[in-house]
Amino acid sequence: MTSTSAARKAAFTIIIATIVIDMLGVGLAWPILPQLVKELSGQTVAEAAAIYGLLISGYAVVQFLVGPFVGMLSDRYGRRPVLLISLVGLGVDYIILALAPNLAWVVVARLLAGAMGATVSTANAYIADITAPEDRAAAFGILGAAFGVGFVAGPLVGGVLGAIDITYPFWLAATLSFVNVAFAYFLLPESLTEEKRRPLDWAKANPFRAISYIRRYASLAILMAALFVTGIAQQGLQGIWVLWTEVQFGWGVAEAGYSLAWVGVCMAFIQGFVVRIVVKRFGERRVMFGGYIISTIAFTVLPFIAHGWLIYPGILFHITGWGCAGPALQGLMSRNVPDDEQGLLQGTLTSVNTLAMITGPLLATQIFARSTGENALVDLPGLFFLFGSGLFIITLAMLVIDNITFRRRRAALQTRS
Repeated sequence: MTSTSAARKAAFTIIIATIVIDMLGVGLAWPILPQLVKELSGQTVAEAAAIYGLLISGYAVVQFLVGPFVGMLSDRYGRRPVLLISLVGLGVDYIILALAPNLAWVVVARLLAGAMGATVSTANAYIADITAPEDRAAAFGILGAAFGVGFVAGPLVGGVLGAIDITYPFWLAATLSFVNVAFAYFLLPESLTEEKRRPLDWAKANPFRAISYIRRYASLAILMAALFVTGIAQQGLQGIWVLWTEVQFGWGVAEAGYSLAWVGVCMAFIQGFVVRIVVKRFGERRVMFGGYIISTIAFTVLPFIAHGWLIYPGILFHITGWGCAGPALQGLMSRNVPDDEQGLLQGTLTSVNTLAMITGPLLATQIFARSTGENALVDLPGLFFLFGSGLFIITLAMLVIDNITFRRRRAALQTRS
């Protein structure tokens, strides 16, 4: 192994470890936040769901607005400083949540977290910097596995601690965030070399302009649309999960935490092990298409699960599809963009994801509020999941069109050569 490859392997290991620690903090807070909203608002589950949906969407609006700007900063100044600042911001966010006396402070904390939520896009750009294009789908899969590992212990511990005191998970998450700052400061090297850095272009900081700019690359328009539409379904599922399991199965914070920990186990296995095997054998496009078919089936079945234990094989089934499709989609998109614009791409994808975070939880919580409780229009708490399966069907139709276009474009290039 050459010294360069050894250095890249070490950097890859460190960024993965950084993400694991970061996701531990996020996982700790996830099962608790809906309950915090319910407690501070004094509302019923259905009413708290609507408030929680607005809270998630507010976080996403801020992240949408700053995503391309953060990506552009990382293209100019490097990935490391941007990542460090975002980790500090998350630590402060958790402290505010732990001390919040009312919903107004929770809103402040979530807006701060949205502004500082650059961890994912910056880590993706970091991975793109140190990985060959043909290996990026597998690398993004390992990064997804790192998210999964963090989510195994995070929701589990968060659920247990939250059952004792609802503020304990936030204090532990803040501690982990600041430990992660020190870890990244001393051990994480910069991945973006000086010659690959780009000057600031303020026009690209506009998220709508950034999306339009990135679309000039072949195939990205439909792929970004697929990311957005499936993101609505997935973000909606995440937005109502704790509330839905409470109504559907009578689960509390601890049981919801156990199920989220299982999500982490499945993500770690699928994205850390399965993705690189199936992408190598079938290619990114087939894996993406097959993954979304699996998730379509999962969303269709989910509302009708009557026993809590059946959720666990259902989660594994869905994550098999979703966990394979996501890295394959990212790998395809990163192939279409040059090295000196990977940060802009990842920042733009963060904005696309956050558009889904704005739309998905709002739709999910509003549909949930109207399909549960005494004033329900339809007595089916999982009604949103049927809506989500329709979104996956729309995505599959778009990917069929993209695949036909891709084949025609490839045939035309072969004819010219």
